[in-house]
Amino acid sequence: MLQVVYEWFWWDRLWLPYNLTWSDLQDRDGRVYAKATDLWVTLPLALLFMVIRQLFERYLATPLASLLGVRETVRPRANHNPTLESFYNSSAKHPKQSDVESLSRQTGCSVRQVQRWFRRRRNQDRPSLLKKFREASWRFTFYLLAFIAGLAALIDKPWFYDLKEVWKGFPTLTMLPSQYWYYMIELGFYWSLLFSVASDVKRKDFNEQIVHHVATIILISFSWCVNYIRAGTLIMFVHDSSDYLLESAKMFNYAGWKNTCNAIFIVFAAIFIFTRLVIFPFWILYCTWVYPVQLYPPFFGYYFFNGLLLVLQGLHVFWAVLILRMAAKFLTGKVPERGRRRAEGWTG
Repeated sequence: MLQVVYEWFWWDRLWLPYNLTWSDLQDRDGRVYAKATDLWVTLPLALLFMVIRQLFERYLATPLASLLGVRETVRPRANHNPTLESFYNSSAKHPKQSDVESLSRQTGCSVRQVQRWFRRRRNQDRPSLLKKFREASWRFTFYLLAFIAGLAALIDKPWFYDLKEVWKGFPTLTMLPSQYWYYMIELGFYWSLLFSVASDVKRKDFNEQIVHHVATIILISFSWCVNYIRAGTLIMFVHDSSDYLLESAKMFNYAGWKNTCNAIFIVFAAIFIFTRLVIFPFWILYCTWVYPVQLYPPFFGYYFFNGLLLVLQGLHVFWAVLILRMAAKFLTGKVPERGRRRAEGWTG
């Protein structure tokens, strides 16, 4: 049964053009092709990233936080109360008024004391400023290095300047060492983000983050397996081009450098809008929708790949709306502290 499912899943007609089989993508005559088995290395890479992250946050990000003046606010702790703690963990962190009154009778505390207890208890669960700074600095470092590495891998390639070159020679495109490492490192990093999502700072766009991570992992993996590598490297580069600016804005926000944070956020917003709402749909999506059908009839893998890109584009629009609203407030100087905290939750 499993063998039948395996053979059906890897059926040539699902993932490859009509005139191509998996045997055509076997290494021969010095030509090396991408293979699905290459992707196994990304799992130990993800674990390695998680170890490096712990070391980075402890020995680099923490001293940097101190240098930039990140200050922790001492939060009053909620008094130990088994009844309230049980309700907090099992029922609701924001109890209704009727629940507050019921808990008041059960514990012998006043309504105001119960409300204060829940407020303090919620504050205990909020991530510390230092934790948020260290997480932002780790992501800033990776995204900046990934952007530089992507630029180095693409700048001398003809398809970086002419998107028709993406499909020249397809589907038998040989793999370059720079493409291999760019893919493995990016995919390993996104696996590490997915593995650590439960322990990371939980943001307001938590569900969108999960969708983004899963869609990105599937997209990168699929483009590797079917030799869409040139298109894949361009897609990763577009996404890396603005993320490091957002993380650096967060770092300065946590450090209390508001003017620097505002300036970086405006630059980030401009680059995000241009890359995600202009370059991505009108260049990248056009390249993956229009040019391939000039070479072969559409097939399931073609629709699957572009469907994932549309999911990403939907997330781009969602985040762009939030970013534009906040950028307008930054430009007019009407950003309350609560608005700054909301902006911390946005990712790309």
